[in-house]
Amino acid sequence: MKKKILVVDDSALMRRVLCDIINSDESFEVAGRAINGLEALELVKKNSYDAIVLDVNMPKMNGLQFLSELRKAGLPQRVMMASTDTREGAHTTMDALELGALDFVHKPDQANACREGSFSRDFLRTLRGVASSRLPVFEDKARVLQMRTDTRHLMGLLSRSTGRITGSKIVAIASSTGGPKALSSVIPYLPENLDAPVVLVQHMPKGFTATLAQRLNSTSKIAVCEAAEGQILEKGHVYISAGGMHMNVVQSPGGSYKIHYSDEPLREGVKPCANYMFESLIDSQFDHIVCCILTGMGADGTEGIRNLKAKRKAFVISQDEATSTIYGMPKSVFMAGLSDQVVGLDKVAEEISMRIGVS
Repeated sequence: MKKKILVVDDSALMRRVLCDIINSDESFEVAGRAINGLEALELVKKNSYDAIVLDVNMPKMNGLQFLSELRKAGLPQRVMMASTDTREGAHTTMDALELGALDFVHKPDQANACREGSFSRDFLRTLRGVASSRLPVFEDKARVLQMRTDTRHLMGLLSRSTGRITGSKIVAIASSTGGPKALSSVIPYLPENLDAPVVLVQHMPKGFTATLAQRLNSTSKIAVCEAAEGQILEKGHVYISAGGMHMNVVQSPGGSYKIHYSDEPLREGVKPCANYMFESLIDSQFDHIVCCILTGMGADGTEGIRNLKAKRKAFVISQDEATSTIYGMPKSVFMAGLSDQVVGLDKVAEEISMRIGVS
């Protein structure tokens, strides 16, 4: 059965072009059209859709306002942002993801440019992931407060157990569709004195990872940044791979570890690709390597972790199906027999912290 898609855009030409792309794929059919968020909201109240393709800038009710209204009404929807704002307005994109959008694509300024093969491929690939995702869950404030309480309790336990976990350590995290939202339930709950650096690949294009890092840094005690070429890894810091390049961890002549970007082609259809990050740890001298696979479409991370575990001892934590926006990447790792522990999203930070300890 074809998945039903609602297209929301104030440009008649853009609506037609996007609808043509959607209808060209036998998996989808355009089941509704709206020129602004107000119209879309009425359609959502009356009809059921598998996914919504949503513009940002529209009259009467824009995309962000529409997402806010969905939350107020308790109407979770699978939403993919498609707007020219999603490149220049990276902050707007982050706002949309925080409000419940699951993923996004950059829409060319000219509608006819959308007909180009590269855009169509990226658009349909992203839509496939969104349409097959779990419906977003609006946060329970009581649950968020409980997580914070649990974190404070955990920090007390870690402080008292300092010194039990010895040797050099590193944490490597991979995430994709639903990742920015998932990361907001992991990174802010890591202790600021975590006894290891954290390297992280989130599938995002160039220009968005810096904003993601800024958002996470503003809500976390642990320091978060977009990783720079040659940057030395420090404990208690999270290094997010810049979009459009593959991030590797390499050892300096002095023994420290630093970030090195490489420009190989797409791998697993993405760039950055977490496989490169995991494989770069094969020749490292870390005593403890903790890998973590979060929500995402596809299988990125599986090959890299398989190659890593063939040469090195690594402990792998994968997110469970129930809390994954899309159970693709973590499922692939689990089905390959590579997961040492499977946990819900609200337990990921705790598991990482207990394995690594504090300095």
